[in-house]
Amino acid sequence: MNDIAAALDQIGRGAEEIIKLADLEARLKLGRPLRIKAGFDPTAPDLHLGHTVLLNKMRQFQDLGHQVIFLIGDFTGMIGDPSGKNVTRKPLTREDVLVNAETYAAQVYKVLDRERTELRFNSEWFGAMSAADMIKLAAKHTVARMLERDDFDKRYKSGQSIAIHEFLYPLVQGYDSVALKADLELGGTDQKFNLLVGRQLQEDVGQPPQIVLTMPLLEGTDGVNKMSKSLGNYIGINEPANEIFGKVMRLSDDLMWRYYELLSFAKSLTDIAGMRESVAAGANPRDFKMQLAAELTARFHDQAAAQVAIGHWHDVVQGGGVPQDIALTTIPVPADGIRIGALLKAAGLAPSTSEALRKLGERAVRVDGAVVENRELTLAVGAEHLLQLGKRGYARVRLVSAD
Repeated sequence: MNDIAAALDQIGRGAEEIIKLADLEARLKLGRPLRIKAGFDPTAPDLHLGHTVLLNKMRQFQDLGHQVIFLIGDFTGMIGDPSGKNVTRKPLTREDVLVNAETYAAQVYKVLDRERTELRFNSEWFGAMSAADMIKLAAKHTVARMLERDDFDKRYKSGQSIAIHEFLYPLVQGYDSVALKADLELGGTDQKFNLLVGRQLQEDVGQPPQIVLTMPLLEGTDGVNKMSKSLGNYIGINEPANEIFGKVMRLSDDLMWRYYELLSFAKSLTDIAGMRESVAAGANPRDFKMQLAAELTARFHDQAAAQVAIGHWHDVVQGGGVPQDIALTTIPVPADGIRIGALLKAAGLAPSTSEALRKLGERAVRVDGAVVENRELTLAVGAEHLLQLGKRGYARVRLVSAD
């Protein structure tokens, strides 16, 4: 495999779509570092593993010798990205944006190489724009084109309101690519429309249109919904090492492989295929899950913290006062998982869901050694867990599909 083919193979790992692949190959043949852009609106102070899907891809580009631009949308964050939303998103205040942006900048270097990262803020150019300049930008697109976007189209047809400023968002994001002279822009699959607007605006000013590379949206720990703090199905990169390790260990066996493909640096696709074959031949998937948990914990802390987390896991699950004769109970659950209250009842630890929820409020519930308070926590099909209620209530459960 030649260098270009090897680079394309690495770039394509986990990618949903590349527009246009032939253009990417042509630019790689130019022999110069490409300008790789990804934008992040600082809508919350903490990043989670879902955000790192793009960060990991950016790091791969860095390792291939390209120039990565981590763009903080301190201007666009005050508009509010409407992508995938069925209602108008509440814009952030300038103060909120600046606080969140500062924490973003500190967190991204847990994945990216600080020395090879160009950190930019889009207020650099939008802060200098006049009202007349913004009107000129707005003239670059039509309402009909905006309504081609799926989420806008659905809201319009259902009679839900669309604020004028939401139409500006794709144009503003697209203009970032003009300002930065981007060769390639990364984004989630929900960003495809916005990324294509960037191509159009670049062509309008005579720039070569950027290549668009979309990455899938990472499912949260429930295995169903996009990872989100609001849904409680997230793994935060600033969480304690034991929490990161434990949450990865609680992933379903099937979801583990997706996390490996999108998040692991240590394992190639060939390695992952080999591990899957081993599991199919009878190997315990928990052993491979532990390798993934250790890798991710070390990335966001260090190797020493990962080793401590491994020891903590063994102490909690295999000892440390936990009875060793707890039988494994198989519990059929819906395909989209089961909420913690219902699971405690199904496992026989609580007489009712309402009692289980009361115990959650008392911080008397643990899942795999970690205290759980979130009553919305949904556990996915295909995983094993150690449940604890109070000091003496234990259950080992394996969740299987009831369908």
